[in-house]
This record gives sequence, C-alpha cells and structure tokens, in this order.
Amino acid sequence: MNAPFSPGSLNCRILQKENPEELNRIEAFVAEHADGSPFHCPAWVLAVAEACRHEWCYLLAEDGQGELQGLLPLHLIHSPLFGRALVSSGFAVGGGILSHNGQAREMLADQAWSFAQRHSFPSVELRGGPAPDSQWQVKDDVYSGFVCDLADNEDAQLLAIPRKQRAEIRKGLKNGLTVEIGTDERERCNHYAVYAESVRNLGTPVFPRALFDTVLDRFGADADILTVLEGEAPVASVLSLYHQGTVMPYWGGGTWDARRSRANDVMYFALMNHAREKGCRKFDFGRSKRGTGAWSFKKNWGFEPEPLSYAVRTADGEEARDVNPMSPRYRLQVALWQKLPLSVANRLGPVIARGLG
Repeated sequence: MNAPFSPGSLNCRILQKENPEELNRIEAFVAEHADGSPFHCPAWVLAVAEACRHEWCYLLAEDGQGELQGLLPLHLIHSPLFGRALVSSGFAVGGGILSHNGQAREMLADQAWSFAQRHSFPSVELRGGPAPDSQWQVKDDVYSGFVCDLADNEDAQLLAIPRKQRAEIRKGLKNGLTVEIGTDERERCNHYAVYAESVRNLGTPVFPRALFDTVLDRFGADADILTVLEGEAPVASVLSLYHQGTVMPYWGGGTWDARRSRANDVMYFALMNHAREKGCRKFDFGRSKRGTGAWSFKKNWGFEPEPLSYAVRTADGEEARDVNPMSPRYRLQVALWQKLPLSVANRLGPVIARGLG
C-alpha cells in the first residue's frame, strides 16, 4: 500500500510487503548512513515480525528522482497487557528516524503519527535518532549508551580495561573456563537456557526462542553466539550483532554460577577479541538505565555513558506505554516472577514478552 504525501520536493510512502528490490534499497541506505544500525535493517524488522507475529511497515521519504532521503521502520504492537503502539523498532534499543535532512525527518514523524491515527494506535515510540518537533515528548535523561574503540590486540585490550575490572577478568581466565562461538543448535540451546535463567533471576519474562533463532537466520554472518562453559555446563552466553565494523552484544546473561566463576567478565573480554578478529573496530555495550547495576558495570569496563534520546507522541488524554521492568508499578510483579520455577517462567514468559515490543 502506498500513501503519497509531498511537501516540497519530497514524497513519503508506506512499504508493507516483502519486496526484495525495495528491501535491498533500504539495506543499502542503512549501510551508507553514519547513524544506520542493525535495528533499521530489514533483517531485524522481518525477524521481529515473523517470530513475534507483529505487523511491520517502512515509511520511506524519497526525492523527486525516487532516491531515498529517509526511512522509519515500524512494528505494530498489540498487547492485552501493555496496550497498542507503533514502535520503531520493536524489541530494539535503537531504530528511530534515519534521514539525510530535516524535511525528511519531520515528514516521517508526521506520517508515523498519521498512520497511528488512521489505525487507532494511541502512541508512537521512536527509539533514537533526531527528535521531531515539539509535539513529541523527548527523554534523554533515562538511558545511556556505551561505545568504545577496540584495541589493536589482546594484550592491549586487557590493558585498556581499568585496573579493578582487569583483575576480575584475570581471575576468571584462571578458572578453567572454555569459550564456544557459533550459531548451530547446540549454541542456540545453550544460549536460550542461560538467557532465560538470567532474565528470570532479574524478574522479567523471556522472549520467545523463535525471536533469537529468526534473528540469527536473517542476519547470517552478521550475528553469532558466544558461550562460556564451566566443564560441560554453559554459565554465560551472549548473542551479538555486527554492523559496519561495530559489535553489539545484545542478548546476554549468566547463571548464578557465572558470578562465582566470573564467567561474564571472561565472556565480554572474549567477545572483544573475537570481534576484532572479525574486523570490528568498535564495541557497543548497548544501553542501560542510569543508576542501575548494569550502568555501573559498563562504566567499570572504562566505557563512558552517552545519553540516548527517545521520542514519544500520544493521543490526547492517553498516556505513553510503560514497559520498563524497573518501573515502580511493576515492583510486585518482578518480585513474584523471580520466585517462579524456571520451567514455569519459560512457558509463560514468551506469551507476555511478545507484547513488550
């Protein structure tokens, strides 16, 4: 379905079908744009839609010659628990408006809101990217991102890490842990088992395993799993994305035993070295909420926090969704979830988590 819209010399239309030629154009635009991310890519948009059964679309801003000047990927989230929202991008920490100019940016924001109104979505969430005009609420004081250059070799990488954290890594390296990297069924099973236990311990529902599988399948060589084992037991594991010379450890966690063996420290250090061997130059530690343990953990590695900007627009009389597990409104639910048997949490979690978007 195309929806023409043309202030000035730009037009905006909607792509809702998996057209290979169109998706290749989008892929090339994201790859060439300095602010492009995995969450703008068709691989991410289609993986989320396929695995979590959410509809998707791209808003495309084009000039008079049909050249892309901006885009906005959207997932149409429907949840009986968390409500309805247009989200860019679903299950991502980024993926907001990607454009070459302010006109394209404002056009895409306006079209996203028009789409939301036509389809009765009470809110639109833009994760990252330049903020639209004043009709959008912008928050840049909640989350921080952490990105750092990788060193030239393993020894230099270890020395680049602050002394206290470097000591933890060295202790972990003496514990006889082994590291496996891949994307086959063994790695996928080990990763899901570790990740599911990790998020249960944090009090949040685990995503469907299909989401991890589909992301790995869609991204191909640009995604993999690194797992740390103690003997035969996986104790820490991370699924990482690779984009334009940057590695992003995205879904990672560890069991209770990982703390004792310092497997998480070994895992991230091993990933830095693995990423460098794959040709990466930067390590993107992802986002964390200010004041949390994860935020402090990343600072301990020598990463400097950078504010992340998120924009939300809501219909009159409506409130923006609250899907942050650290929100006070979810304190009781988080405490109860942490006490669930893992088998129960793994059955219920994917049903709930699909609606988070």
